Amino acid sequence: MNRMDELLAKAEAFSQELPAAPPSLLLPQGKQIASWIDHTQLKPEAIADSIKKLCSEAREHGFATICVNSANIPLAARLLEGSGVLACSTVGFPLGAMLTSAKVYETNVSLEEGAEEIDMVLNVGALKGGSYDLVLADIQGVVEATHRQKRIIKVILETALLTRKEKIIACLISKQAGADFVKTSTGFVSGGATVEDIDLMFRVVGNELRVKASGGIRDLKTAHAMIRAGASRLGVSAGVQILEESIMEAGIH
Repeated sequence: MNRMDELLAKAEAFSQELPAAPPSLLLPQGKQIASWIDHTQLKPEAIADSIKKLCSEAREHGFATICVNSANIPLAARLLEGSGVLACSTVGFPLGAMLTSAKVYETNVSLEEGAEEIDMVLNVGALKGGSYDLVLADIQGVVEATHRQKRIIKVILETALLTRKEKIIACLISKQAGADFVKTSTGFVSGGATVEDIDLMFRVVGNELRVKASGGIRDLKTAHAMIRAGASRLGVSAGVQILEESIMEAGIH
């Protein structure tokens, strides 16, 4: 039995019964939640002023990263220099339907321009079509380029388009490829992060990878639900609002 056959056998077993969830992290209180947030602006119509505002807010509040399309990385990296906030670039976004060589090239250029983290979209069509070796090679190409520069790589599964078993397979392939995170969504299809998907992903990857919840997280209640389910990073465009809610809640309680 080769490694892919072993992976698929494990996916079949997990589809029948998932492993127990590892202990989730304690809920961040007050300003602590800022370090869990990837402050995000991925709209195609985003102009330079939008990126400047995003970076200004990230610097002011101490978010973990800003997440932008690769074309905006040069500007964002300059604006964040010395702040401690990292620049995260999307790759193959939002479809994932690019040649691996194109994704690797975009990764390398993004890293050269100052990206510290990469959020790549896997090849959704290949996954759904059962071309698992292609999916693995696609992720490995970007993982190798990113880890060569000692940077972080997250794999976007686009969970709203996948069956439960496909989500399990995608998580296991991402783990085998050496990724650092699995991430739910791009936010560009109907349906984003759900508590059920975060719980499933967390159980499948265990403590070997981390889980990023992204898509549809607009308030503190939802953010907390994702963290309880196993998320250790939140991709949100409402970062300032969620932080303000967290500070207010800590003040009340």
